[in-house]
Amino acid sequence: MSQDGASQFQEVIRQELELSVKKELEKILTTASSHEFEHTKKDLDGFRKLFHRFLQEKGPSVDWGKIQRPPEDSIQPYEKIKARGLPDNISSVLNKLVVVKLNGGLGTSMGCKGPKSLIGVRNENTFLDLTVQQIEHLNKTYNTDVPLVLMNSFNTDEDTKKILQKYNHCRVKIYTFNQSRYPRINKESLLPVAKDVSYSGENTEAWYPPGHDNLGATVDLYILNHLMNPPNGKRCEFVMEVTNKTRADVKGGTLTQYEGKLRLVEIAQVPKAHVDEFKSVSKFKIFNTNNLWISLAAVKRLQEQNAIDMEIIVNAKTLDGGLNVIQLETAVGAAIKSFENSLGINVPRSRFLPVKTTSDLLLVMSNLYSLNAGSLTMSEKREFPTVPLVKLGSSFTKVQDYLRRFESIPDMLELDHLTVSGDVTFGKNVSLKGTVIIIANHGDRIDIPPGAVLENKIVSGNLRILDH
Repeated sequence: MSQDGASQFQEVIRQELELSVKKELEKILTTASSHEFEHTKKDLDGFRKLFHRFLQEKGPSVDWGKIQRPPEDSIQPYEKIKARGLPDNISSVLNKLVVVKLNGGLGTSMGCKGPKSLIGVRNENTFLDLTVQQIEHLNKTYNTDVPLVLMNSFNTDEDTKKILQKYNHCRVKIYTFNQSRYPRINKESLLPVAKDVSYSGENTEAWYPPGHDNLGATVDLYILNHLMNPPNGKRCEFVMEVTNKTRADVKGGTLTQYEGKLRLVEIAQVPKAHVDEFKSVSKFKIFNTNNLWISLAAVKRLQEQNAIDMEIIVNAKTLDGGLNVIQLETAVGAAIKSFENSLGINVPRSRFLPVKTTSDLLLVMSNLYSLNAGSLTMSEKREFPTVPLVKLGSSFTKVQDYLRRFESIPDMLELDHLTVSGDVTFGKNVSLKGTVIIIANHGDRIDIPPGAVLENKIVSGNLRILDH
């Protein structure tokens, strides 16, 4: 078959597939009740557009040869921005700010039902409590009215709305909206898995919300001032906070220069032959923290022109029953290339605090971080600003198991690396320093005694401590 013939054949296949998906989506829409119809139609129309683009853009979406390091001045060091200080009228600057938090994720990866934001972090405070405290503190200190907007998903909306009543007396106006609900598609047939609009029972895994979160994302007045009162008079429409890569972040999206503009490149977009180069800490030194500052006027302009262009990330998953599916996602950071005068700001590591696992949770619950008005910051007592590498084994995956295994959270101020594997428990007031590796083999159990100090130790075998 000639090349022209082959591409015509592929085009016919593509059109047929689009038609099949359109029919399936129409079938799903017929199962929507009258009050669900409008927003379901909007979601499914959005998905159809995304699916159309997915079929057009097969293969990695970047030409590796065009990727360059970003120019020096396009990524500013945070220290330089902080050095400008703050103006007297910071309150009027704050009144132009809206804080949007992603609140779509469930705590399922940590064995919790319900929204991840409702997991307890410190002294019974949940992630959401901390966020509300941060913004309330701003509003009280500067006599402002910064609102909090929670971007919920169909997974978290109901539970979140119930809990919001407890903040009625806080000095924060809280609004919510739902991110899209898109159907997962079968990896082989590329047709939606869902048969109707419901998302319970058999359909629980048939839908997904596209997104992720970061606990270190707090309002920074110096960055806000830099945006509202730019030194050269030219306002940035889009700022991405980036931070230096460590070995733990090699998969994080990085900022590059591409066809004359700043562009976010995610690992999923990199051709296989270049993945190792992408992960190299020496070539790509920074990664995206997902703390973004975006001009609302610019969003409105680009939205009206239908000019926000975000590459598709194809995320492969296996459902509980073993079915292989893909979900099509877009990362908001990828929109950076559509905005004018974009900027990266290289911020301290402490502004990146993702909590995806109980290993992350152990870090934020420990004395490595101080809590002040809802903000977690690296403790001044830690002599070096890096975060220890923590790997807790499968016995710690679920939050309730993790909490049961620590009588109290260990002192980790001097810890570099912790690996725990197998049936291990920690007594009260344990102190961990340097590199600590604790491995209980299958059938063994290790109880770290109360008050133990482990410094550069490997503990293995069997150690039972029983009450006398």
